[in-house]
Amino acid sequence: MTPITATGSMTTSTAKAGGLTSAADQEDRFMKLLVAQMKNQDPLNPMDNAQMTSQIAQINTVGGLEKLNTTVESLLAAFNGAQVQSALQLPGRSVLVEGSALSLAAGQATGGVQLAAAADTVSVDILDAAGQVVQQIALGASGAGARSFRWDGRTADGGTAPEGSYRIRVSASAGGQPVQATALTTQQVRAVSNASDGLRLDLGAGGSQPWSAIRSFL
Repeated sequence: MTPITATGSMTTSTAKAGGLTSAADQEDRFMKLLVAQMKNQDPLNPMDNAQMTSQIAQINTVGGLEKLNTTVESLLAAFNGAQVQSALQLPGRSVLVEGSALSLAAGQATGGVQLAAAADTVSVDILDAAGQVVQQIALGASGAGARSFRWDGRTADGGTAPEGSYRIRVSASAGGQPVQATALTTQQVRAVSNASDGLRLDLGAGGSQPWSAIRSFL
């Protein structure tokens, strides 16, 4: 006797009925077909227990997948809700995003470094508008990920740098080999919006950036 399969006979019945809306409907239709098949099976060639067990396992798998999808969707909804709640607290706060700009004001400037892997040494060069190094900051050993640093405005010759805009250049190494290092700039979040492509941050001069652009919070 030809067994009923989750993608064979039941799919045909489904097409005739206009489609099933859930695994529960599918399971109900499957069981009705299975019972009908058992009632009308050839007594000389009955369906064995292995066939029946296999078919029931198939429909249980279909139902399990729908339950899994429902659970995943619930988790994603909860995650997105938590992300929105966190984003609502951001306006007025400073974050680190990719960029080399560094602003010195009131004798303080904050920037950051993103490392692709752990490094033995991490160095930050602070450059003026002419591209000249005015100070070099040694950050020592650092783990992979983002970290911030502060500059007090002191120059390499012991003087005080004028307030204004500077740039940073970062480098890192481990065991004498270079480690990928990305400069991070400090930006203040002006506003948060929920766009079609997800949460976006208005960073003023830093433009509109997606939530994923944030490397660290300050």
